[in-house]
Amino acid sequence: FLSVTEDLVRRRAEHNNCEIFSLEEISLHQQEIEKLEHLDKWCRDLKILYLQNNLIPKIENVGKLKKLEYLNVALNNIERIENLEGCEELKKLDLTANFIGELSSIASLKCNIHLKELFLVGNPCTEFEGYRQFVVATLHQLKYLDSKEIERSERIKALQNYPEVKWKIREQEQAYLLKRAREKEEAQRRMQERKDKKQKQMDSKLGFDSPDSPQEKPNQAEGDGEQERCRTVENDEEDRRFWEEPTPYTPESRLETHRYIEEKRRAKDNVRESKKREKPSWTLITTEGKVLNVNVPKLHFSLKDDEENNQIILDLAVYRHLDTSLLDVDVQSTYIRVLVKGKPFQLVLPEEVKPDSSSAKRSQTTGHLVVTMPKAKEIIVAKQKVSASIKHSDCNTQQKTTRSGQVEKLEVDPSKYSFPDVTKIIPEKERTGQGPMKLQPQRVTEVKKSCVDFENNEDV
Repeated sequence: FLSVTEDLVRRRAEHNNCEIFSLEEISLHQQEIEKLEHLDKWCRDLKILYLQNNLIPKIENVGKLKKLEYLNVALNNIERIENLEGCEELKKLDLTANFIGELSSIASLKCNIHLKELFLVGNPCTEFEGYRQFVVATLHQLKYLDSKEIERSERIKALQNYPEVKWKIREQEQAYLLKRAREKEEAQRRMQERKDKKQKQMDSKLGFDSPDSPQEKPNQAEGDGEQERCRTVENDEEDRRFWEEPTPYTPESRLETHRYIEEKRRAKDNVRESKKREKPSWTLITTEGKVLNVNVPKLHFSLKDDEENNQIILDLAVYRHLDTSLLDVDVQSTYIRVLVKGKPFQLVLPEEVKPDSSSAKRSQTTGHLVVTMPKAKEIIVAKQKVSASIKHSDCNTQQKTTRSGQVEKLEVDPSKYSFPDVTKIIPEKERTGQGPMKLQPQRVTEVKKSCVDFENNEDV
């Protein structure tokens, strides 16, 4: 059976930073809990406790919750009101849609002097003759019963007829308890029948799956398919019979339904897991040792040969919001393999690389995976340094490379040209005036003298 676990309580205590010792309110509804325990030790400060729509058969282990003000155990399998005497501050108790037939058990709530609201609608005891009068006369502190206010005149009348109503309730309780005893016996018998039937099915399955003769082995696949179809038909028939068979609404039938649904769910999960395990693995490397290009996740990618830095760069368009922990990068000397959520992406590299020196990074904006792989064969590339020279329009100071490979440079007086002269960018045919421009003829003459192959082109 499922009980209250510490992990469950902590998960449901997110509003309290997952701390349970100071917890004042917790909701454990629809958790398939079959036993109520531990809460009186872990959460002593609880004021509000929601346990509706579970499979709890008995109220227990809440008596030490002194501060508890509201307890909701609606839609459970509770048959008796008990073990609430220690909840001194209890103001509201919801027992809607349970199986309480022992109405006299409400006398245990006399100790809860602060109890103002009680909900018993949907229980078998509400069908008893004199039900409301009995509850009103028994619990003097109540203000509301089943959402209806208790008038002072109603309480006086209930107290006047209390002895007679009490006797009627006792008779109806005895009849109900006898009926419940028969229902329990019937439920026990049905459960035993189901167990025997299941055992027979298991035995027949084992007999069917026994080793066949050698002559029948070639048709094994066909036999497996037929067996699978027969099993599916049997399961559908069993499912139809289970849901169409009329059963009384009892704690046993409710528990049986829950167990049946759980059993079917587990069977489906097992089939799904077995299919996953049976899924053929991808062929990444052939038996001859040939590495294949594989792109199972169907991702866009680009492979760049960075000759300047002597490396190969792979840009893989991984899903932007995919967690990086779901990526597994494996760089080998001749290929790279990336597992994206278990699906392989494999690419053969055009050149051998160094796996140990490789690096993988993830883009924070696009989410792309960028893997940098240095090449194993190192190539020394001479980088040409381009010096920023000042170009003047009036004198052609460009560097000219001769056929012999020697570079000739023009000498310029640094004291006179220590900064670029922006006024000389556009050449003019005639220029007069004082200043550095008077030196232009001298400079050209100087160039002509120093450079034998110099040719003055006015268009340049």
